[in-house]
Amino acid sequence: MNFASDNGAGAAPEILAAIVAASEGVAPAYGADPWSRRAEARLAEVFETDVAAFLVASGTAANALALSALARPWEAAFCHEESHVHDDECGAPEFFTGGAKLVGIAGFDGKITPDGLRETLARFPRGLVKSPQPAALTLSQVTEAGTLYTLDEIAALAEIAHAAGLAVHMDGARFANAVVSLGCSPAEMSWRAGIDVLSFGATKNGALACEAVAFFDRSKAESFPYLRKRGGHTLSKGRLLGAQMAAYLEGGLWLDLAARANTAARRLSDGLVALPGVRAGWPTQANEVFVIAPTRAIAAWRAAGGVFYDWPTRGVPPERAPRPDETLIRLVTSFGTSREDVDSFLALARDA
Repeated sequence: MNFASDNGAGAAPEILAAIVAASEGVAPAYGADPWSRRAEARLAEVFETDVAAFLVASGTAANALALSALARPWEAAFCHEESHVHDDECGAPEFFTGGAKLVGIAGFDGKITPDGLRETLARFPRGLVKSPQPAALTLSQVTEAGTLYTLDEIAALAEIAHAAGLAVHMDGARFANAVVSLGCSPAEMSWRAGIDVLSFGATKNGALACEAVAFFDRSKAESFPYLRKRGGHTLSKGRLLGAQMAAYLEGGLWLDLAARANTAARRLSDGLVALPGVRAGWPTQANEVFVIAPTRAIAAWRAAGGVFYDWPTRGVPPERAPRPDETLIRLVTSFGTSREDVDSFLALARDA
């Protein structure tokens, strides 16, 4: 009954089988192999456009290197103040950009609003030497609150950013979960909505260790091969990344895996908020469940074997915020979460 993170799940059997098959024999190194070419072709098919795609082994590398292609050391990248790039990547974006500033923007439910973006950009005028120069906006989809930007919200923020001369990046560590939940196409949630560069996640959703950085504007990708190599993220056995991504996208496997996780999360969320004294912190829109419950009940759930995280945040609106005797917690489901896993935890919570 471990709901700590979807990172705790293993790799999908189909992807493991692809890695084993690709490891046979000899192939060109550093990504110059047929599996990597196949993965790039699959990404172009999925996104319905020409795309410059680069594979890396972690989400932190994908985000930090993507931003390093968009922001120079004296520039700024704007993000939600509780986003993963801001709070959970140990300064990697600042490191790989050579010192570009991350500017956090407040917003309830893990989301930046158009007004919040405009107000923040106004504090960083172009041409003022003492101020970091605006370079990029980065959006998380799914957000750190487990919520989703609608297609219209993405487009509105991208329009503001582009009008101000910023490139737009999306942290799509859980991109598949968002596509399934919104019922849209990958293209609609990315380049058609104004996204220039996407960190396309696979590791949280069944890959062993594989992410793609997809540039929809090829002109912004010119420096990326060198940035990736300089940063130590050009793998010698790149075919094993290519095999993972190709298998992930083959036959819609990535969407099937995400649908399993989302379905489990919805069942878990519905069951928990039906318990006395338990309510949703944020709506369950993908595969993360945030609930507010009496602190003593949460302690009992843990004592009975439940594994999950407390979640400190300023992002819950005051009318929904935890009271002094309550705690906000996060539970995450994965492609490997079974109906029995969910039902066992709900039974434990009811009994406790």
